[in-house]
Amino acid sequence: MDITRSSPAPVRVVAVPPEPEPADLTALPEPIAVEPLQTLPATATTTTITTATTVTTSAPTTTATTSAPTTTATTSATATDVRGRRSRSRPRDLLALLRPGQWVKNLAVVPLALLDTHPWGTAAFLRTGWAVLGFTLASALVYVVNDLADRERDRLHPVKRHRPIASGRVSTLAAFILTGALALALAGWAVAGPAWQWWPTALYLALSLAYSQGLKHVPLVDAFIVATGFVLRLVQGALLIGAQMSEWLALCVFSLCLMLALGKRRHEMTAAGRAHRPALRGYTLAFLDHLVVLVAVLTAVSYVLYLRDDASLAAGASLVTLLSAPCAVFGLARYLQLLLVEEGGGNPVHVLFRDRATLVNAALWAVLVALALLLPQASA
Repeated sequence: MDITRSSPAPVRVVAVPPEPEPADLTALPEPIAVEPLQTLPATATTTTITTATTVTTSAPTTTATTSAPTTTATTSATATDVRGRRSRSRPRDLLALLRPGQWVKNLAVVPLALLDTHPWGTAAFLRTGWAVLGFTLASALVYVVNDLADRERDRLHPVKRHRPIASGRVSTLAAFILTGALALALAGWAVAGPAWQWWPTALYLALSLAYSQGLKHVPLVDAFIVATGFVLRLVQGALLIGAQMSEWLALCVFSLCLMLALGKRRHEMTAAGRAHRPALRGYTLAFLDHLVVLVAVLTAVSYVLYLRDDASLAAGASLVTLLSAPCAVFGLARYLQLLLVEEGGGNPVHVLFRDRATLVNAALWAVLVALALLLPQASA
């Protein structure tokens, strides 16, 4: 009896355990979870649950940890790229702050003093270039000061918000340093030139400073100050050349530049409203239209009177002079068309130097005026 009882017992021990073991081995997570936990303390059930959770959570965490450095790496790379671009674009932004596209105004107005100088010589051209250099430095200084003063207001304008200071591409500290450098260069220009013949440039700086401090907010006064600055360019060229300036020529330059300034005010009113520039509250579109037409007529009349009374023309050049007058009238009419019909005029330099009709007309006018000026020298 004892032998028969002892025999089935080992049979049960040997046969029963292997049957659940292969059944458990088919489920892969159980042996993976149980085998490492047998080395840990005896709470097997709790540890299996925790290990299962840790295994499942460890997979996404590893992906998260691997993805995190990649994102930080990309962001750091983009940050370095942006910093590199800013450091590379900084000289271009400083140059854009000086508005080199506006330097054409000095090249177009200052040499007009040569019209009253005969004969032309190398010294006259060199002095004209010296006057252009002085007013280029002065105008660049004024542009930087104006952008510093108007940086908050320019951020509200649809076009001016892209300027270097308003957009943040040039810091205020860099702008102040550039202002000091321009002031030193301008002082060196005044000292190196003829004594006391720099007063038109100094007066231009004084008017521009008063303009920036508050006169630009006074209607009509703002446009008249801008036009006066161009007359001072003409006076500076005449002083350095030693020519006697014609009053009709000065009036023609003043009225033409006043027309361009009023046209710019009109474009600003139609593009951004009156909130951008406080002086626009003293204007209306109808009022500006009347002023622009009035000043255009004054420009044409003063130009014709200059050709008749003060221009150095020979008797045979009267026909050439007569032919140049329609070119001047056509140029005025074309600008009025661009301003009133096509709603342009925001940047007079772009309007006058990028319009094909204006360029062709200006080239024809320049040829006729050059012939009228050279005929007296040929006859002599």
